[in-house]
Amino acid sequence: MTSSQQTRTNTAHYQGTDKLIAGIVLAVITFWLFAQTTLNIAPVMQEDLNISHTLNNLAVSITALFSGIFIVVAGGLADRLGRVKLTNVGLLLSVIGSVLIVLSPSGTAVFLITGRILQGLSAACIMPATLALMKAYYEGKARQRALSFWSIGSWGGSGFCSLFGGLVASTMGWRWIFVLSVIVAVISYLLIRGTPESKAKATDKKAFDWSGLIAFVIAMLAINIVIGQGASLGWISPAILIGFAVFIISTVVFLWIENRSENGFVDLSLFKNRTFSGASLSNFLLNGAAGTLLVSLALVQAEAGLSSLQSGLITVGYLVAILSTIRVGEKLLQKMGPRKPMLLGCSITGVGIVLTSLTFLLAKEYIIASFIGFTLFGVGLGFYATPSTDAALSNVPDDKAGSASGIYKMASSLGAAFGVAISGAIFYGLSQREGAPPLAAMFMGRTDNAGVRFAAGIGLLFNVFMVIVAIVAILLTIPRSSPEEAS
Repeated sequence: MTSSQQTRTNTAHYQGTDKLIAGIVLAVITFWLFAQTTLNIAPVMQEDLNISHTLNNLAVSITALFSGIFIVVAGGLADRLGRVKLTNVGLLLSVIGSVLIVLSPSGTAVFLITGRILQGLSAACIMPATLALMKAYYEGKARQRALSFWSIGSWGGSGFCSLFGGLVASTMGWRWIFVLSVIVAVISYLLIRGTPESKAKATDKKAFDWSGLIAFVIAMLAINIVIGQGASLGWISPAILIGFAVFIISTVVFLWIENRSENGFVDLSLFKNRTFSGASLSNFLLNGAAGTLLVSLALVQAEAGLSSLQSGLITVGYLVAILSTIRVGEKLLQKMGPRKPMLLGCSITGVGIVLTSLTFLLAKEYIIASFIGFTLFGVGLGFYATPSTDAALSNVPDDKAGSASGIYKMASSLGAAFGVAISGAIFYGLSQREGAPPLAAMFMGRTDNAGVRFAAGIGLLFNVFMVIVAIVAILLTIPRSSPEEAS
């Protein structure tokens, strides 16, 4: 009996356990909880390391960017080499990256940037591999339950990261965040250890699509530079125009290569499934709304004088709401199918973001509105998370589960990276405008910071726009009922 036959024999009768779910959830939060804390502790890190604002912003966004760029590759590798193996590789990369960040010396960003890149590659390995394990070892309602806990690790981790980062940074120091990340990664490995390997059936080996990967990487890096540096360099400066041209050309080349390749870097055939396409697109847009956290928390720290811990407390409602409603989203999925809870979740999220965009209010009133807004944000994401994930993965072939999971989570990471970058670019770009902003008479209290508050409001409303587009995408692509959920 060959090793691949033995693997299939071992997994044929294996049923996922709560121990495996716990290990997977801890693996997932190494990114969403620990790596994403930089959204709130960035000012503290910058001051302690004595690095420039530009390098600090790069350190914040580069993890999600590298995760998004390489997550599809990792998903394909998980199918071929084994999902447990790729999860373990991701945990190892997380440990190494976190250690480098802990050891980052003052005056240089080399350790910090390298560590953040490794954290991104870690997430690229962990997310599709663990989602594919969920699909492989859980069925029906058990799979939906497992996905709910997976969502608690991702969406819940993203909700807790601001409060957690502020709390640890204010008491123990920001480096301890990444010490704790190492500990969690080790515990995750111990819980997952012993799980039978899961991989796709052996097929003829084909050359890896390096040309497609290179074109994709160039395109993503180019557009990220354009978004991140456009405001400071000038949107019509030669460097930005060249960067945008590189993005367009690389994207066209990438699509041309993938459409002609038998072993494409991205399996474009998966997008023939409208449900998968719609779930992935709405997932990209909802994760893009992470820019809400960056802009709102930066505003209250800069203009209301709140510390990172105090600003993180504004998101407590988000955390409580998302953790308490993810299982509700699972039950709504089982009762209604994915379409209605996805639409309901997006609508509630949109209302919540609108409340955070009321920057014309007095500081105390704005903090109250933001607290309510973030709570609704969490409720909406809780309703949306499990139905969206299950809709994306329930109809894809088993031998493409890793690739499909990679694409779906690529949408998460790239959505977060670009949403944060675009929201930040709008906020910081408009903040530099001189003179009174439009509708200046609406702004209550201080008038000297009306321009900054106006800029924040526009940056936040951009996130509302993304939610509206997500609703349209769901209406056009997600069926009214799903036979699998109804069974």
